[in-house]
Amino acid sequence: MNPYITTELFDFLADLEAHNDRDWFQANKARYEAVYRQPLFRFIEDIGPLVAGLSPHYHAIPSDSGGSLFRIYRDTRFSKNKTPYKTWAAIRFRHASGKDGVAPGFYFHIQPGRSMVGMGLWRGDGPALRAIREAMDADPEAWHAARDAVFGGSGKAPDSGGGETNFRWGGDSLVRAPKGYAPDHPEIEDLKRKDFVAFRSMSDDEVLAPDVVPHVAQLMERGRPLVKWLAEAVDVPF
Repeated sequence: MNPYITTELFDFLADLEAHNDRDWFQANKARYEAVYRQPLFRFIEDIGPLVAGLSPHYHAIPSDSGGSLFRIYRDTRFSKNKTPYKTWAAIRFRHASGKDGVAPGFYFHIQPGRSMVGMGLWRGDGPALRAIREAMDADPEAWHAARDAVFGGSGKAPDSGGGETNFRWGGDSLVRAPKGYAPDHPEIEDLKRKDFVAFRSMSDDEVLAPDVVPHVAQLMERGRPLVKWLAEAVDVPF
């Protein structure tokens, strides 16, 4: 079986970072198709049944036009960085509702030395964050169960570090307690979160391994209780 993620893909991404311009990309378009786009479409197609096993409301769509593969082209309209291409690859498994900022999802980032699997809600909108905080406040034990299923043990999960094999929180938090919650609330550190996303780093060897499809699915399964809790909190089906 042809591998999905190869050292040739890593080499392509490194070369793209060194030559991030349209002339170079056009000269290497066939290489992009051969080591990036088509193998990652196969990855998405083959992991599809495992994603459906996490929840029937999450889809794996082998496309970079409204599908699971992020487009390689950067949106530079509002950025000071005008380089036209992303120097990493990423795959997302979105909720069938397609409500970014409301429904949580699963994510796989591919970049030499910086690959990771993530899950949760990134940049949630105001109503979604309010609903999550209300659910956490109303039933902290259910929140603890979902959180600790991902991070292991009990108590607060680490915000950083912890080694490659551990999950960690990503994203930002408020400086002060959100409106309506006391600064000494027992769940204040989690209530202050603006992003409810768990990440687990992956080594290059893990990403390049022949069993990367079941391995990524296994890591997403670890995060399933968090995604389920978030989905229920924001009132989307899981």
